[in-house]
Amino acid sequence: MGYTFGKIIMEENITIHPRRKAREATMQALYALEINNGFPQDVLELCDDSFNNSENDIYTRELFNCVVEKQSWADDLISQCLENWEYGRVAILDKILLRMGVSEIYHIDDVPPKVSISEMVEIAKVYSTEESSSFVNGILDTIYKNYSEKN
Repeated sequence: MGYTFGKIIMEENITIHPRRKAREATMQALYALEINNGFPQDVLELCDDSFNNSENDIYTRELFNCVVEKQSWADDLISQCLENWEYGRVAILDKILLRMGVSEIYHIDDVPPKVSISEMVEIAKVYSTEESSSFVNGILDTIYKNYSEKN
């Protein structure tokens, strides 16, 4: 179909951590799912054409599935942290990055929450608006503080 997930074009002399590539591929897949109102399995089938079952690809699937499964719960959690803002007005990419961050913080044990927050902020700087990185950082930091207090 012409979709390629996880094939981010970068300058040759920049080394990107494999998990960053997996997160970017997950973001792309979730964006495709969001704008096409598709089914998660259809998006994963498209992704399979680009995957070679590496550790990155496995993590991409794990994070994608986690975000999809926990989306309603994550959206509720994110909505509770928005002050004077309606969740429906949040940019699509920001929602996706917030969902990914929430999923990593709460459900993926081998990723320290601060690493997850930092990664989502850095991805927001590259792919979203100028204000997005601060917005994503603020919301995920609030969610992490609430998470830390409960655990």
